Amino acid sequence: MSSKKIIIAIDGMSSCGKSTIAKQLAQQLNYIYVDSGAMYRAITLYFLRNNIDIANTTQVKDALQEIELDFRFNEQSEQVEIFLNDENVEYLIREMIVAEKVSEVAALADVRAYAVSQQQKMGGKKGVIMDGRDIGTVVFPHAELKLFMVADNAIRVERRFKELYQKNPNITIEEVAHNIEMRDYIDANREISPLRKAKDAIEIDNTNLTPDEQLQKVLNLANSVLS
Repeated sequence: MSSKKIIIAIDGMSSCGKSTIAKQLAQQLNYIYVDSGAMYRAITLYFLRNNIDIANTTQVKDALQEIELDFRFNEQSEQVEIFLNDENVEYLIREMIVAEKVSEVAALADVRAYAVSQQQKMGGKKGVIMDGRDIGTVVFPHAELKLFMVADNAIRVERRFKELYQKNPNITIEEVAHNIEMRDYIDANREISPLRKAKDAIEIDNTNLTPDEQLQKVLNLANSVLS
């Protein structure tokens, strides 16, 4: 394994498999995986719990001062999970109530500034893989490897539905489709750091790829940069 350390930025719309490939790649390369989406979800959870009016700039800024985010390795699940003010909220942030609000919260300038600052600190020593919406364009514009994940919309809805159904059997595929459509629109059209493919990003369409095929393809790209 190469001693060289790089930053790998993975962007794309929701349910394109960003987190899956990022986790697999981090394991293969022995890198730190940072789920930027989990950070925005945790902030959203805090806002919901504390009835923060996202239209009130003062409330938003004050709330951000009270938020401490941390990623910790869970030996039982063998996954890195997010903590909000010392509370493991990895599963709570996956609820639909958070999914319905996260894009609005993530579009706020103060929230993005807070999250980007945290993310850039995490990448200071390199050897980091981060996925999100603006990692290759805003957070790490000089990342050595940038990937942009895409997939057919129907496949994205199906993947997201299967994920959520395990936790909430009452969820409908129509609700999931609407949520993805809404998030896509907000992510692509927000004024602050909209979702864009970086000019030097490599597009990966995983619609017809198996998880193993996708991993091998991305691992080959990473190794070519590391060699």
